[in-house]
Amino acid sequence: MENKEHKILLAEDDENLGGLLSEYLQAKGYETTLTANGEEAYSAFIAGKYDICIFDVMMPKKDGFTLAREIRLVNTEVPIVFLTAKTMKDDILQGFKAGADDYLTKPFSMEELLLRIEAILRRTSGSSNVQETYVLGQYAFDTQKQQLTHGDETIKLTTKESELLKLLCANANKVLERNLALKTIWVDDNYFNARSMDVYITKLRKHLKDDPSVEIINVHGKGYKLVM
Repeated sequence: MENKEHKILLAEDDENLGGLLSEYLQAKGYETTLTANGEEAYSAFIAGKYDICIFDVMMPKKDGFTLAREIRLVNTEVPIVFLTAKTMKDDILQGFKAGADDYLTKPFSMEELLLRIEAILRRTSGSSNVQETYVLGQYAFDTQKQQLTHGDETIKLTTKESELLKLLCANANKVLERNLALKTIWVDDNYFNARSMDVYITKLRKHLKDDPSVEIINVHGKGYKLVM
């Protein structure tokens, strides 16, 4: 299987194991980014583009399950494999509920991990991990061209407007938490970025005003919800 174009995000707080896994996967032709905790891994995921994620469950700052749930809010397709010393059935179920595609309990062989990765990539490489077009009532949103079309009218969105609308669409009819949106798009959830996001929400509402069935509502104390 050709794998040189595939990128792996690896999160493992055990420095020795993380180093060994990273070296092994690199030697097998996978471009591998190693992170030491859940927060580092989330930042790396938002900043880059990965074909598969491999996360240890028990990590400082943010555990693997929490990390996977947060990633699933911004990307529903990227495959996630959990590594853990836990063998309890409840933990395995929790892993799959958090969005896991596969699960390996320690100790495991490098060869077994490689076979799991290859099987998952064979299954997923035929389909795009990125949804390019969303239908919002009477509007069509092309994420690649950053365009919002309504009838004969096409609105060219700014990059920030497009990223924010894409995040809202990915979480349509669910609450998009303010902090998650800020950290995903603005990297920092400080006061000034929060005010900036409010301005972009107002702009998006104006762009969507011609279809009353599409609405971005405030959820007090939590964030926003794109209702369709």
